[in-house]
Amino acid sequence: MRTRVVVTGTGVVSPVGNDTETFWKSLCEGRSGIGRIDYFDPSELPSQIAGQAEHCVPPGMTSKDIRRSDQYAVWAMCSALQAWAHAGVDLNQEDPKRCGVIMGSGIGGLFTFQEQITRFIEGGARRVSPLTIPKILANIGSGEVGIQLGLQGPNEAVVSACASGAQSIGDAAMAIRNGRADVMVAGGCEASIVPFGMAGFSAMKALSCRNDEPERASRPFDLDRDGFVMGEGSGAFVLESEEHARKRGAEILGEVAGHGDTCDAYHITAPRPDGSGAAAAMRLALEDANLEPGAIGYFNAHGTSTKLNDVAETLALKEVFGDAMPPVSSTKSMTGHLLGAAGAIEALACLLAVRDGVLPPSINYETPDPECDINIVANEAREARIDVAMSNSLGFGGHNSSLIIRRYE
Repeated sequence: MRTRVVVTGTGVVSPVGNDTETFWKSLCEGRSGIGRIDYFDPSELPSQIAGQAEHCVPPGMTSKDIRRSDQYAVWAMCSALQAWAHAGVDLNQEDPKRCGVIMGSGIGGLFTFQEQITRFIEGGARRVSPLTIPKILANIGSGEVGIQLGLQGPNEAVVSACASGAQSIGDAAMAIRNGRADVMVAGGCEASIVPFGMAGFSAMKALSCRNDEPERASRPFDLDRDGFVMGEGSGAFVLESEEHARKRGAEILGEVAGHGDTCDAYHITAPRPDGSGAAAAMRLALEDANLEPGAIGYFNAHGTSTKLNDVAETLALKEVFGDAMPPVSSTKSMTGHLLGAAGAIEALACLLAVRDGVLPPSINYETPDPECDINIVANEAREARIDVAMSNSLGFGGHNSSLIIRRYE
């Protein structure tokens, strides 16, 4: 019999809230977290808007500790420590070598890269900090979570662009099913709202330039969408084997029932136009969960608000679900696109939708796109008792990752 993997703790840092309940209330109310960038003067950039997270400090960390970490790693620790406290795991009662971390990031320490490359250009090699390399590395967020919590088991960092957060949760679940660990902290983290990062994505023509209406800029599946909006933050789950969670009397919040991942093998940025790579990942997740498409009661789409992605994902959804199309929304309409953290916080939205029987909306859905003719939860949350939800995360490089979250019974 396959080991069941359950969720016992959650944590989040996002543009719409830095704890699970605030985050969820904002989504259900259709509240946008997108505004003009205030970290720096963005006036020279084509896209001057983003979903900025409110500043937070991980419990027990000093200002010196914060300075020694890149912002993306700080977000990782904030969400992970929330989730760990929520789960109520007592490490004194655990084997720390059976407790691990997989926190993904699409880019890693971009704040540090921006800061240190500027120092190097302006002042030469002697101005570069000795902490530059460790702060930049995309695995350090996962490593710092392990250090803060004292977890000595598997510690990895998935780097698969916008699929990183979802892939991390799927890989952590597999580590538990394979007997490598009893408890895993899993999720994704990202902090890319810096001039260099924004300039790079703007150069690709990937970002919305609706600078005069930031709250209306992210509009997945809407005919008038013009690109995605950058977001930042982190999402984390504490995962355990069912046996382990029940033995210690933990509250079980839900189950990671299925995961599938594929590669488009097509293009470094564009999705396969027919959506077949994403569809294959979705089918693998359904197979892993031993479910038929009709069992899915809500679908949190990747839904970036770009022309190509939304059409390709629509085709994937239609291929997999056909007449059994579930209600679909993209919470990126409120948070922006958190890149490597997106899959984790969107899996959290699925977990909470199952918990509360509320489907969060896609806001800014005003003009239907005939090429995106799916069952959109438009502009207002919808009440519906569901037992299973699914989310997609599709990344540059052709990475596709699908997760299924099920009510625990």
